[in-house]
Amino acid sequence: MKFHQPHAQLYIPDDTPEPQALARTTHLAIAAHQDDIEIMAIDGILEAFGQPDKWFTGVVMTNGAGSPRAGVYGDYTDEQMRQVRIEEQKKAAFVGQYAAQFLLDYPSVQVKDPAATEPVEDLIAILRATKPDIVYTHNPADKHNTHIGVIYKTLAAIRALPRAERPRRLYGCEVWRDLDWMLDEDKVAFDVSRYENMQMALVAVFDSQISGGKRYDLATMGRRRANATYYASHATDMADLMTFAMDLTPLIEDDALDMIDYVMGYIDRFARDVRGRLASMAPSH
Repeated sequence: MKFHQPHAQLYIPDDTPEPQALARTTHLAIAAHQDDIEIMAIDGILEAFGQPDKWFTGVVMTNGAGSPRAGVYGDYTDEQMRQVRIEEQKKAAFVGQYAAQFLLDYPSVQVKDPAATEPVEDLIAILRATKPDIVYTHNPADKHNTHIGVIYKTLAAIRALPRAERPRRLYGCEVWRDLDWMLDEDKVAFDVSRYENMQMALVAVFDSQISGGKRYDLATMGRRRANATYYASHATDMADLMTFAMDLTPLIEDDALDMIDYVMGYIDRFARDVRGRLASMAPSH
């Protein structure tokens, strides 16, 4: 495949020829940074792991050159960090038995630019080659602007496809902001209790981030365990580990649906729930 960035890469861990490797994809994740996939799209990774009829493919849109660094990586140049993060993402793809891993190599500023069409064009090509049933991306209530840029690029790419070629489901997942605040009936809850050792390994391969002072390995597994325990207040735990997602499928079924209005609907329902609970228990005066 040809991409707009000259150093963009496609890595296929098991060396299957490219057309077959991509065509077998059933679950696709489109993320901003190296390690975002392993944090937010673990449901898709686990669904495909070891399954002959299901395959997971990852897409990382940015080059990782501007990531924070400390310890052994403290004096690394941006180019050295870029290379380190590429290799870390490839390690994760190998450990997770991905069908393929795309590294599109865009600078963050281009992903955040609403006028930049090149990332959308690359995503359209990937979607056409993989034809996934399910797509995972960042959730629109995330607080990282590059993540929000990825959501808009992903939505634009899917909407550019004929309806018959679009994925069946689109999920916005947790990274920078979890989704515990959503009403239980609004959130998509994934049971990700299996292969806990592999889940830890997937995040742990990103040593440049962990050694750089961000314990994503501990925080990610802790969030999943907390989600499972705090999911239902009046019931025993239904899972050991859970992740939450926002169902963005209506946005790819109705092109006229505005993302801001759609997301604010979730927030408004949450606000009404909080107000209603407070009002129902407020002491009378």
